[in-house]
Amino acid sequence: MRRLLITLAAAVAVVATAAAAAAETAWPQAGRTVKIIVPWPAGAANDALGRLIAQKIQERFGVSTVVENRTGGSGLIGTMAVLRAEPDGYTLLASAFNTAVMPMVVKGATFDPETDLEMVGRTAVAPLVLVISNTRPAKTLPELLAAAKADPHKYLFAISSLGSAGHLATIAFAHRTGIPFEMVPYRGTSPALTDTMGGSVQLLIEPTFALLPAANQGTHIRTLGIATKQRSPIAPDLPTMAEGGLQGFEFNSWYGIWAPKGTPRDIQEKLNTLIQETMRDPAVIEKLRITMLEPVAESIADSRKFVASEIARSRQLLDSIGFKPE
Repeated sequence: MRRLLITLAAAVAVVATAAAAAAETAWPQAGRTVKIIVPWPAGAANDALGRLIAQKIQERFGVSTVVENRTGGSGLIGTMAVLRAEPDGYTLLASAFNTAVMPMVVKGATFDPETDLEMVGRTAVAPLVLVISNTRPAKTLPELLAAAKADPHKYLFAISSLGSAGHLATIAFAHRTGIPFEMVPYRGTSPALTDTMGGSVQLLIEPTFALLPAANQGTHIRTLGIATKQRSPIAPDLPTMAEGGLQGFEFNSWYGIWAPKGTPRDIQEKLNTLIQETMRDPAVIEKLRITMLEPVAESIADSRKFVASEIARSRQLLDSIGFKPE
């Protein structure tokens, strides 16, 4: 009898193992379409990265993919579509830093990005850079700090949008320097940059791809530093904020892929492996460099740890100025 039970147990184990193996290879199924929702307009960095991952899914697994730009509500409409989707790996979210801070910034965003979505993996980062209007004489970060401490009212900070990565970096910059900078909010990077170039505001912190093209022209604004630990391959001649005296000042806009809560772990792992392989591809690295993005290749655990730290830091900074969602 004991031998029979052992034999039966072994048979059950074999069946269970076979079933598990089958489950692991069930995604994606032929004939199904993987949809990636981008909660922002076409042409933005998160849209380009979402389309890149869609292309790689199609190439790797031989299934159809579609990218859907579902905009509105400061990213909330597209995000909610993914939150409500079946957790089967056929609906994904390609978004950015905004997803992590949305409940702190957007009124009506009641979800928890850490528990209501599955972070599958980050894809890329765009370091933030500090620029100054050419209407001001400072050419280095120490020169700016000395001048602003002497007369802070001559230096207004443009904010492209409340709760953005640049807004948080500006709050941190003011805290670190002890200078009471006045911040002027805008509805988008374009008008904020236009006014900085015109001199009606003097300072702006935004991602590399938004500011470096204008700064490289050298006629209206110039760069004072990049918020990275080490000099970036995107702009190797640009000194870090640490070199200018702000040790540990690191901020970037980052991008990633999320899945609905409950998406099977093996599907998440397949996607994460694909993301890592894609972001280590020399051709992809070069393509991203041209668009002023740096690739990220890391595990699900590392991505989630990073996102948790970003949420904690963002909450602390927004609370420090009594910010309330709008």
